[in-house]
Amino acid sequence: MTAITALNQERLEGKGNNEAQLLDIDYVEFYVGNAFQAAHFYASTFGLPTVARAGLETGAKDRVSFLTRLNEIRMIFTSSLRPDGAIAEHVRLHGDSVKDIAFCVSGAAQSFESAVRRGARPVMEPTVYEDEDGRVVKATIAAFGDTVHSFIERDAYRGDAFFPQYRKHPNPLFPVSNGLLAFDHIAISVEAGKLDRWVDFYGEVLGFHQSHQEAVSTEYSAMNSKVVQNSTGQIVFPIVEPASGKRKSQIDEYLSFHCGPGAQHIALLSSDIVKTVRTLRNNGIEFLYTPDTYYDGLEERIGKLEEDIQPLREQNILVDRDGSGYLKQVFTKPLQSRPTVFMEIIAREGARGFGGGNIKALFDAMEREQALRENL
Repeated sequence: MTAITALNQERLEGKGNNEAQLLDIDYVEFYVGNAFQAAHFYASTFGLPTVARAGLETGAKDRVSFLTRLNEIRMIFTSSLRPDGAIAEHVRLHGDSVKDIAFCVSGAAQSFESAVRRGARPVMEPTVYEDEDGRVVKATIAAFGDTVHSFIERDAYRGDAFFPQYRKHPNPLFPVSNGLLAFDHIAISVEAGKLDRWVDFYGEVLGFHQSHQEAVSTEYSAMNSKVVQNSTGQIVFPIVEPASGKRKSQIDEYLSFHCGPGAQHIALLSSDIVKTVRTLRNNGIEFLYTPDTYYDGLEERIGKLEEDIQPLREQNILVDRDGSGYLKQVFTKPLQSRPTVFMEIIAREGARGFGGGNIKALFDAMEREQALRENL
């Protein structure tokens, strides 16, 4: 395997100078304290089998990484092999958290050059990785907090191990199918007063557009939110900031324990949310509690549903409607030691929104959890 830093004009020749399109989320990479155990956790609970790995045996001298994959969901868990360095420092400061939200692109060099020209801070210039199965081009820019975005161009790679410096995992755990399909959206928490700055960043640097806006308050706390997405609608980021309230919001709690901005939760799309949630509960995942009264008069509030409400009630699944249809969603409790990153499970019956009608119910549920942690 070889890595060629900067632009290799011979290998990238023929791509042209046009700006490349961001197509979808390629993977989400977490920096964690123990990559082996983190990957096994997501395999045994969320049904994401470990399919490839990188480490000393593949030429990586400072880290070990495990790739988990289920349908279009790819998550990488990376740990440092040394007590110092960028990976160890990220985990020391933020705990287990998202480091890289990588984009699948038609041209990594073009995407990188365009982003830098528009104001992004470069982290890694376009680099070609190759082995006998082909090549992948990767480039990286800085984003919010210590998070980065990588541009991944993999058109010329035929290998089944995902990336040239990875090897196929010899003994993947394949749990029972649970209905999870793809990334739906990733929610980002930023400091108070910084929401518009990051909306502008995604618009000016990456060509995203704003699609939604929300302001939510409860008896104790509040937040502001705007949603940005790329031109294909496949990369969607709700960005949230805390607003003034009587007490600390769940956004404040995240920022405090994460020690700065970051990816607060990842929403996974499900083809059968009742099946997914029931399977995840059986695997040990805990979800936020929804009071039974939420379901009283549900159809009077949001309209007739094309399914039985009782299974939704049993699994504490929230429902909301917009002009295009309705959606169902539920939120896990934090999935690591710090009360930071959690997951959302979502199913869409035509709806394009993000459960704006449920945000207050979500805040109320999270405030109950904050009160138990004495962080409200």
